[in-house]
Amino acid sequence: QVQPVESGGGLVQAGGSLRLTCTASIGTFSPYWASWFRQAPGKKREFVATVNWNDGSTVYADSVKGRFTISREDAKNTMYMQMNSLKPEDTAVYLCNACSGHGCWKRIEGYWGRGTQVTVSS
Repeated sequence: QVQPVESGGGLVQAGGSLRLTCTASIGTFSPYWASWFRQAPGKKREFVATVNWNDGSTVYADSVKGRFTISREDAKNTMYMQMNSLKPEDTAVYLCNACSGHGCWKRIEGYWGRGTQVTVSS
């Protein structure tokens, strides 16, 4: 079991950058795929990016490729997402997730944090 906790959200102008952080308050990410999802008001929860904790392989949603970078720091049991060239449509609550098995992020399952708000103004 793992309990993710997010931080780093905020308000930024379009074109700006933010870095989100996710730590495990309970447990460790090491057996899991660690992911970021986002949910905007009135919309479904959406996959953003994932990293395999053991080998560092990554997968990104098309909407963020080239702008967002997911990474992990094993010694700190912490995951990051650097978000550059932010757009108003990136505005959402960003949630950290840990799940088991390749492709598990497609099933939107596993352990969830409470989220951190990211607001991008135009």
